[in-house]
Amino acid sequence: MPRLQPSASLTRLLLSSPVGPLLVEHDGRAVTAIRYWPQGEHTPAGTRVEPARDDALGQRVASQLREYFAGARRDFDLPLDAGGTDFQRRVWQALRSIPYGETRSYRDIAAQVGAPKGMQAVGQANRSNRIPIVIPCHRVVATTGIGGYAGDGPGGEKVATKRWLLRHEGAAEW
Repeated sequence: MPRLQPSASLTRLLLSSPVGPLLVEHDGRAVTAIRYWPQGEHTPAGTRVEPARDDALGQRVASQLREYFAGARRDFDLPLDAGGTDFQRRVWQALRSIPYGETRSYRDIAAQVGAPKGMQAVGQANRSNRIPIVIPCHRVVATTGIGGYAGDGPGGEKVATKRWLLRHEGAAEW
Protein backbone atom coordinates (compact mmCIF):
# COMPACT_ATOMS: atom_id res chain seq x y z
CA MET A 1 0.00 0.00 0.00
CA PRO A 2 1.50 3.38 -0.96
CA ARG A 3 2.30 5.55 2.04
CA LEU A 4 1.86 9.29 1.68
CA GLN A 5 2.92 12.03 4.04
CA PRO A 6 0.06 14.17 5.38
CA SER A 7 0.04 17.80 4.32
CA ALA A 8 -2.42 20.53 5.22
CA SER A 9 -1.66 22.48 2.04
CA LEU A 10 -1.98 19.55 -0.35
CA THR A 11 -5.18 18.77 -2.23
CA ARG A 12 -5.72 15.16 -3.28
CA LEU A 13 -8.16 13.96 -5.93
CA LEU A 14 -8.88 10.36 -6.86
CA LEU A 15 -9.90 10.46 -10.52
CA SER A 16 -11.13 7.49 -12.49
CA SER A 17 -9.40 6.69 -15.78
CA PRO A 18 -9.23 3.86 -18.31
CA VAL A 19 -5.89 2.82 -16.77
CA GLY A 20 -7.27 2.72 -13.23
CA PRO A 21 -7.63 5.27 -10.44
CA LEU A 22 -5.25 8.24 -10.51
CA LEU A 23 -4.39 10.01 -7.28
CA VAL A 24 -3.64 13.61 -8.24
CA GLU A 25 -1.90 15.90 -5.77
CA HIS A 26 -1.55 19.66 -6.05
CA ASP A 27 -0.74 22.54 -3.75
CA GLY A 28 -3.00 25.13 -5.38
CA ARG A 29 -0.12 26.50 -7.45
CA ALA A 30 1.08 23.40 -9.30
CA VAL A 31 0.49 19.69 -9.78
CA THR A 32 3.00 17.86 -7.58
CA ALA A 33 2.15 14.21 -8.31
CA ILE A 34 -0.07 11.84 -10.23
CA ARG A 35 0.05 8.31 -8.88
CA TYR A 36 -1.46 5.14 -10.25
CA TRP A 37 -3.57 4.17 -7.25
CA PRO A 38 -4.23 0.49 -6.56
CA GLN A 39 -7.88 -0.40 -7.18
CA GLY A 40 -9.69 -0.81 -3.87
CA GLU A 41 -6.93 0.68 -1.70
CA HIS A 42 -7.99 3.29 0.83
CA THR A 43 -6.94 6.80 -0.03
CA PRO A 44 -5.54 9.33 2.42
CA ALA A 45 -8.07 11.17 4.56
CA GLY A 46 -9.57 14.17 2.80
CA THR A 47 -9.11 12.82 -0.73
CA ARG A 48 -11.93 13.98 -2.99
CA VAL A 49 -13.35 12.21 -6.05
CA GLU A 50 -14.26 15.53 -7.68
CA PRO A 51 -12.56 18.89 -7.24
CA ALA A 52 -14.32 21.41 -5.04
CA ARG A 53 -15.97 24.35 -6.82
CA ASP A 54 -13.29 26.71 -5.53
CA ASP A 55 -10.44 24.36 -6.56
CA ALA A 56 -9.50 25.98 -9.88
CA LEU A 57 -6.36 23.91 -10.41
CA GLY A 58 -8.12 20.68 -9.48
CA GLN A 59 -10.85 21.52 -12.00
CA ARG A 60 -8.22 22.12 -14.73
CA VAL A 61 -6.37 18.88 -13.96
CA ALA A 62 -9.54 16.78 -13.93
CA SER A 63 -10.79 18.38 -17.14
CA GLN A 64 -7.50 17.96 -19.00
CA LEU A 65 -7.05 14.33 -17.94
CA ARG A 66 -10.62 13.53 -19.02
CA GLU A 67 -10.01 15.25 -22.37
CA TYR A 68 -6.77 13.29 -22.84
CA PHE A 69 -8.46 9.96 -22.15
CA ALA A 70 -11.36 10.92 -24.45
CA GLY A 71 -8.87 11.55 -27.27
CA ALA A 72 -9.62 15.28 -27.35
CA ARG A 73 -6.32 16.52 -25.83
CA ARG A 74 -2.75 15.88 -26.94
CA ASP A 75 -0.83 18.33 -24.75
CA PHE A 76 -1.29 19.44 -21.18
CA ASP A 77 -1.25 23.05 -20.08
CA LEU A 78 -0.81 22.71 -16.33
CA PRO A 79 1.64 24.24 -13.87
CA LEU A 80 3.91 21.46 -12.62
CA ASP A 81 6.26 21.08 -9.68
CA ALA A 82 7.86 17.67 -10.10
CA GLY A 83 10.82 18.39 -7.83
CA GLY A 84 13.90 16.42 -8.83
CA THR A 85 17.53 17.11 -9.57
CA ASP A 86 18.74 19.35 -12.39
CA PHE A 87 19.39 16.26 -14.52
CA GLN A 88 15.93 14.82 -13.82
CA ARG A 89 14.28 18.12 -14.70
CA ARG A 90 16.21 18.23 -18.01
CA VAL A 91 15.04 14.69 -18.80
CA TRP A 92 11.44 15.50 -17.90
CA GLN A 93 11.56 18.61 -20.09
CA ALA A 94 12.84 16.43 -22.95
CA LEU A 95 9.96 14.00 -22.38
CA ARG A 96 7.47 16.84 -22.69
CA SER A 97 8.93 17.61 -26.13
CA ILE A 98 8.08 14.13 -27.48
CA PRO A 99 5.04 14.60 -29.71
CA TYR A 100 1.79 12.81 -28.91
CA GLY A 101 1.73 9.41 -30.60
CA GLU A 102 5.50 9.18 -30.97
CA THR A 103 8.22 7.46 -28.98
CA ARG A 104 11.89 8.06 -28.34
CA SER A 105 14.51 5.70 -27.01
CA TYR A 106 16.37 6.15 -23.75
CA ARG A 107 19.43 6.72 -25.96
CA ASP A 108 17.63 9.52 -27.85
CA ILE A 109 16.70 11.27 -24.62
CA ALA A 110 20.21 10.84 -23.20
CA ALA A 111 21.67 12.52 -26.28
CA GLN A 112 19.05 15.28 -26.15
CA VAL A 113 19.98 16.20 -22.56
CA GLY A 114 23.72 16.16 -23.29
CA ALA A 115 24.55 12.80 -21.68
CA PRO A 116 24.97 10.48 -24.71
CA LYS A 117 26.02 7.52 -22.56
CA GLY A 118 23.46 8.19 -19.86
CA MET A 119 20.69 5.80 -20.90
CA GLN A 120 20.49 4.23 -17.42
CA ALA A 121 20.36 7.66 -15.80
CA VAL A 122 17.51 8.59 -18.15
CA GLY A 123 15.75 5.39 -17.10
CA GLN A 124 16.18 6.31 -13.45
CA ALA A 125 14.84 9.82 -14.11
CA ASN A 126 11.82 8.26 -15.79
CA ARG A 127 11.33 5.99 -12.79
CA SER A 128 11.44 9.06 -10.51
CA ASN A 129 8.86 10.98 -12.56
CA ARG A 130 6.11 11.90 -10.11
CA ILE A 131 3.75 13.22 -12.78
CA PRO A 132 3.27 10.44 -15.36
CA ILE A 133 0.95 10.96 -18.33
CA VAL A 134 1.41 14.75 -18.15
CA ILE A 135 5.19 14.27 -18.19
CA PRO A 136 4.95 11.44 -20.72
CA CYS A 137 7.56 8.93 -19.59
CA HIS A 138 5.42 6.27 -21.31
CA ARG A 139 6.73 7.61 -24.64
CA VAL A 140 10.27 6.44 -23.88
CA VAL A 141 11.09 2.90 -25.01
CA ALA A 142 14.14 0.68 -25.10
CA THR A 143 15.95 0.11 -28.39
CA THR A 144 15.12 -3.59 -28.01
CA GLY A 145 11.44 -3.27 -27.12
CA ILE A 146 8.97 -1.46 -24.93
CA GLY A 147 11.18 -1.31 -21.83
CA GLY A 148 9.84 -0.86 -18.33
CA TYR A 149 7.36 1.57 -16.83
CA ALA A 150 6.81 3.27 -13.48
CA GLY A 151 9.50 1.21 -11.78
CA ASP A 152 8.45 -2.15 -13.30
CA GLY A 153 10.76 -3.98 -15.66
CA PRO A 154 9.67 -5.04 -19.17
CA GLY A 155 7.61 -7.94 -17.79
CA GLY A 156 6.00 -5.91 -15.00
CA GLU A 157 2.28 -5.23 -14.51
CA LYS A 158 2.62 -1.51 -15.13
CA VAL A 159 3.99 -2.13 -18.63
CA ALA A 160 0.40 -2.97 -19.65
CA THR A 161 -0.49 0.62 -18.69
CA LYS A 162 2.39 1.91 -20.83
CA ARG A 163 1.14 -0.17 -23.77
CA TRP A 164 -2.40 1.13 -23.27
CA LEU A 165 -1.20 4.76 -23.23
CA LEU A 166 0.92 4.26 -26.37
CA ARG A 167 -1.93 2.55 -28.22
CA HIS A 168 -4.34 5.24 -27.07
CA GLU A 169 -2.04 7.83 -28.65
CA GLY A 170 -1.69 5.77 -31.83
CA ALA A 171 2.01 5.10 -31.42
CA ALA A 172 3.18 2.57 -33.98
CA GLU A 173 3.77 -1.08 -33.00
CA TRP A 174 2.70 -1.04 -29.34
